[in-house]
Amino acid sequence: MIMPRGQQLLLPANPLFILFTLLAALFANMVVNISLVGNAAWMPDFLALVLVFWCVHQTRLVGIGIAFFFGVATDVHQAALLGQHALSYTALGFMAVMVHRRLLWFTVPSQAMQVLPLFLVAHALELMVRMMSGALFPGWSLMLAPLLEALLWPLVSVLLLAPQRRAPNPDLNRPL
Repeated sequence: MIMPRGQQLLLPANPLFILFTLLAALFANMVVNISLVGNAAWMPDFLALVLVFWCVHQTRLVGIGIAFFFGVATDVHQAALLGQHALSYTALGFMAVMVHRRLLWFTVPSQAMQVLPLFLVAHALELMVRMMSGALFPGWSLMLAPLLEALLWPLVSVLLLAPQRRAPNPDLNRPL
């Protein structure tokens, strides 16, 4: 793939770092759900954000299967309808893999605008499953969550790509 002009060539991502970031995002969701905020509808889903990031940047390592596993883990932790988050994360992972080649050509702020519909669809799907199971409508503050996730995209992008931006060992035989 031809790199867009001005973009730095990234080193390969360490699979252990990817696993650590996914587990840290799952832990962050758990802490937020236990805290004073509780399971507020307007809180961004950090795990969904990190899953989309890795589905876009490391499609071969993180995909629909990983998204399903973490969705079931979230369902078990929140004592939610089993499969509610799994369906949402799986659809989110599929959509992220589907647009990953096109998305990487945009700048990071433009990428945030491109992933906003993905987060909207995922939250709408999760709301639909929740409403079909007989739960009450959580309110229109639910629409803040995808917006906050899209606003967090540049920060997550900078933080998670930082280990790949380190300079490789310079060598006279390798100009890159």
